[in-house]
Amino acid sequence: MRDGADTSENADTNEPVELLPRRRPTQERSKRKFDALLTASRELLVDVGFESFTCEEVASRAGLPIGTLYQFFANKYVIVCELNRQDLKGVQRELAEFDGEIPSIDWLRFLDDFLDHMSGLWSSDPSRREVWLAMQSTPATRATGVIHERAFAAQIERMLAPLTPRTPRERRNLMAEVLVHVVYSMLNFSVQDGQTHADAVVELKRIMAAYLSLAEKESRR
Repeated sequence: MRDGADTSENADTNEPVELLPRRRPTQERSKRKFDALLTASRELLVDVGFESFTCEEVASRAGLPIGTLYQFFANKYVIVCELNRQDLKGVQRELAEFDGEIPSIDWLRFLDDFLDHMSGLWSSDPSRREVWLAMQSTPATRATGVIHERAFAAQIERMLAPLTPRTPRERRNLMAEVLVHVVYSMLNFSVQDGQTHADAVVELKRIMAAYLSLAEKESRR
């Protein structure tokens, strides 16, 4: 069952199962409807949170029949997983533009710039935090989040290879997964009510710089 919110693992392989749209649009008119539903979903998440989020309200805000929504999405859990995939894919595209800048004597500057960029996305777009929180709501959404994070971590692992040339790939994979998890957890922490966003980002930079500096030294010994 790909559509359900309660299935998080493939019974045959114990691998997480990704919640996916029923179909992705290929024609321009369908793409506009698909995008309108996702835009309305972001707005609704920010306004009411995931607990009060309904497919009916998404369709209403998008100005589309509920049947059109169900052509693409089985339920609200699939919608939020698509939003999460959309967010991570955007970051992966941006990160790809920096590929090749590591290693260099300025890799710490790159790290600072990229974390500033990420923190700017989270502080300017509250829907990112709402999507991240919604992904923690069920075993199936959490399992899909793991799949998304692993794909992102694979990109980070490739970028870490020149910085840590003697580190076994298996360990680099683990390092990359840790980095992705820490960054997103800290970004979520940074935008909590009563939290000073800038201060939290400074601490995130210290954590990342110390971790990567130690990894680089260990690899080059």
